[in-house]
Amino acid sequence: MRNYIDAVNSAVAELKRLPLSNRLLKQTHEILMRGVRGEHKLPGEFRTSQNWIGGSSLADAAFIPCHADSVPDLMSDLEAFWHNEEIVVPHLIRVAISHYQFETIHPFLDGNGRIGRLLIPLYLVSHRLLEKPSLYLSDFFERNRASYYDALMGVRVSNDLIHWVRFFLQGVAETATKGRDVFGQVLALRTEVELAVLTLGKRAANARQLLNLLYRKPIVSAADIERNLSVSSPTANALIRDFEQLGLLQEITGQQRGRAYVFYRYLTLFTS
Repeated sequence: MRNYIDAVNSAVAELKRLPLSNRLLKQTHEILMRGVRGEHKLPGEFRTSQNWIGGSSLADAAFIPCHADSVPDLMSDLEAFWHNEEIVVPHLIRVAISHYQFETIHPFLDGNGRIGRLLIPLYLVSHRLLEKPSLYLSDFFERNRASYYDALMGVRVSNDLIHWVRFFLQGVAETATKGRDVFGQVLALRTEVELAVLTLGKRAANARQLLNLLYRKPIVSAADIERNLSVSSPTANALIRDFEQLGLLQEITGQQRGRAYVFYRYLTLFTS
């Protein structure tokens, strides 16, 4: 989860100065794969060997993507499609096609699902349709996993692009409605916790800065707080204790060193 948040934040920051590109996807992939399963599988680089989808090997795979030699050219074509203004296609249709094409190319050895889903909000942010990457279809795809894979395979096997696009747009509509509701919950939580930190007296100013950090980065360490708030180690640890007492932070490692703390009440609004 922490890698995913870091990958999203980094990608959105890059989009403020550069358009959506394969270079950006590679950078995002590298961050996503740090220290997790698959980190040995060329993080930040397109694959140079064959992969497959479903099954335990090429022999029983549900789908075998293109040969690795074709990946660079196919991904270059996809990047050109993102920015081709001569193609008169609504952006939601274009990103639906882009997601299908990315998942079919399967350009990385691992992490294609996560990057392919992240591609959707990044595309919309890149084209100024979203200010923030607030439209995540991951939950919709997961809840409708069988239908998701069937719709993708329908395009691959019988060119049924219409069914895939309809399924994708249904996901956009449901996710947007849920996002509106979550936004209301975020506003209510924000009002509640900002009133709570006012009880901290002289520490309230630093506490408000910590809240702003937690909205951007809901899993933090004491070192993160020191660095981002420009405070001393004792001050950072005192803030952590205050937030634990207020029920705003919870330690998640169970360790004495290298501790990490999560703003569960905020994070669960997006994961429940």
